[in-house]
Amino acid sequence: MTARTVHLPVAAQDALDDVVGIGERAEALGYDRVWFPETWGRDAVTTLAALADRTDDIGVGTSIVNTYSRSAALLGQTAATLQEHSGGRFRLGLGPSGPAVVEGWHGESFGNPLKRTREYVDVVRKVLAGEQVDYDGDVVQTRGFRLRQDPPEPVPDIDVTGMGPKAVELAGRFADGWHALMFTRDGFADRYEDLRRGASLGDRDVGDVRTTFVLPCCALEDGERARDLARQHLAFYVGGMGTFYRDALARQGHEDAAETIHEAWQAGDRERAVGRVSDDLLDALAAAGTPETVRERVADFAAVDGVDAIAVSFPRAADREVIDRTLEAVAPE
Repeated sequence: MTARTVHLPVAAQDALDDVVGIGERAEALGYDRVWFPETWGRDAVTTLAALADRTDDIGVGTSIVNTYSRSAALLGQTAATLQEHSGGRFRLGLGPSGPAVVEGWHGESFGNPLKRTREYVDVVRKVLAGEQVDYDGDVVQTRGFRLRQDPPEPVPDIDVTGMGPKAVELAGRFADGWHALMFTRDGFADRYEDLRRGASLGDRDVGDVRTTFVLPCCALEDGERARDLARQHLAFYVGGMGTFYRDALARQGHEDAAETIHEAWQAGDRERAVGRVSDDLLDALAAAGTPETVRERVADFAAVDGVDAIAVSFPRAADREVIDRTLEAVAPE
């Protein structure tokens, strides 16, 4: 059975207590895990530590932390500490993010993202195993590092994100899981073949690589309002978050829409950008509308071959009422 998880929102929440409260609600409704993406706003480590304090059983994880603003050794320490603090409920999701975040916000050069991800996975695994880490990679160099406490038990799994063929192949070859974001069902199927190829190159079974499909969801009795919120959300990601969401959408056969949305958003014409998210494109990328409609669409995405977990995410403008109604509508049965 496909697991049901939650992507906690990074926007439109007044206080950390509100974010943690959404995680508590997800646990009460029977969700398997809550993920927190680290972009702007609250940092993932503090947020997940607070959430672990106020929950008992639900898994917690990062989806994602980037591989530029923290060293590989520090990410290993962080994963070990969160695993200890949560009582074994933590899962690490990492990835390179993109130039808009890495260069624009953190002032780091966005070079060798795939190699960096590969080397970070290597180093974090060594840290979590309690080994002395002497690592001389092309990107990462670490000498004499070792945890000063016992390594975590169990060792947390390491997932990576990826949108392009080579990035997904890397996930299949080296990671414990892959997080898929901004995919249609057909687009996911294409990239799943890359995941399968990567697993084969790593002498692994693709079934051992856990796939998490991040799905924007919005369920309201006013179905048109729900669809408008989701439409605005998709236009923001394709138009405003650098070029990698645009490029990923173009690879999936929606090149004209991707280019137009991006160009309009960059020109400041947000209304035109949102308007180019057609009903067909919205339904291909999200589950939005009335609760009954959204439940059906989430089930359709969950049934896609290779999907192990659906991560329910919310429109960036969603307030707590919208989030609560959506959580309730698509909660595990």
